[in-house]
Amino acid sequence: MPTQKDRNSSSLFLVIKLLNPLLHHFLNLLFYFFLLCFGVVVGIIVHSSLEASSLPYYPTVQSVSQLVLVTSPPPPTSPSPLPQNYELEMFLRPPKINIMHNMEDNELFWRASMDPKIRSYPFSRTPKVAFMFLTRGPLPLAPLWERFFRGCEGLFTIYIHTNPSYKESMPQGSVFLGRRIPSKRVDWANANMVDAERRLLANALLDINNERFLLLSESCIPLFNFTTIYSYLINSTQTHVDSYDLPFGRVRYNRRMYPHIHLHHWRKGSQWFELDRPMALETVSDTFYWPIFRAYCRCPDEHYFPTLLNLTPSLGSRNSNRTLTWTDWGKRRAHPRSFGGPEVNVEFLNWLRRSDKEYCEHKGVDKTRPCFLFARKFSSNALDKLLRFASTVMYF
Repeated sequence: MPTQKDRNSSSLFLVIKLLNPLLHHFLNLLFYFFLLCFGVVVGIIVHSSLEASSLPYYPTVQSVSQLVLVTSPPPPTSPSPLPQNYELEMFLRPPKINIMHNMEDNELFWRASMDPKIRSYPFSRTPKVAFMFLTRGPLPLAPLWERFFRGCEGLFTIYIHTNPSYKESMPQGSVFLGRRIPSKRVDWANANMVDAERRLLANALLDINNERFLLLSESCIPLFNFTTIYSYLINSTQTHVDSYDLPFGRVRYNRRMYPHIHLHHWRKGSQWFELDRPMALETVSDTFYWPIFRAYCRCPDEHYFPTLLNLTPSLGSRNSNRTLTWTDWGKRRAHPRSFGGPEVNVEFLNWLRRSDKEYCEHKGVDKTRPCFLFARKFSSNALDKLLRFASTVMYF
């Protein structure tokens, strides 16, 4: 017969057996509760860290353990190699060595068309002049330009659009090294020439410090030293796009441009322009007029920019209606005259520097200021004499 002690033991065993599932369930709930609290705490800390950081942060097990479990102060961290305004630096300072990229034209123009609405800059800015060379291949006068740019780093940028089949590179140490942009074929009097000019402008606009944009060819030479030209352009309140309305310029007007472009809008001028940043932005952002020119205009390189300025009064009112690049179109030539070594002498270069008086007076240029800053077309066999006279005539 069971004793009282056996009966008590059986009762205790029965109670424990009944409570065991409840206890097990309670312990599970308690474990999940602590796990949930732990997760919430980690989430709050990580979220706060992400908000406080200017760069993306991806937590690891090690970093979370340091945030939650470490009770002693963390050891001091070494300073980041990146500046605090890293993103701004990337926007302000395009690559210095090589400016090639993989953007298609539509992507490039979209990126280049971005324009800050706040005109005051939140950083120290030195305005630069973008020298844009539209070439067919090599730069035969590169040694003259090398001397022109020497000692003026930080005040200019160079962009070269050349035939894609041209593969030669510039020597190490040259200011032209790595300055080729992604280029496409260009044909004389074809719309793809304006495509190349707009492509040069778009690449130059990627540098926020570029303020003036100058189109040159491989046969152009500077008539003054860099300091004179830089001061002239940066302090100018005008753009320099040759523009006139004469009967022989109207023969290329195509009536299929009507009603968007009227005959009284039509202008003609030299291809070699100089623009400020607002005009450059207007050009690369133009998705309305340029397709019309591309479809219906012959020799658009002589009509697109002058006409676009005339169609945009806010910009056209600031245009000087003249080019800064002297060219000899005498005797009604189909192409301008070219100058070689025999034609280059001190008297000729000084005459160019004093400018074409008739042209300058017609354009209302102050007689005390230069009318032309550049001249073309100079062949490669003129280089030796140009280098010889550069220091005594052009002062560089």
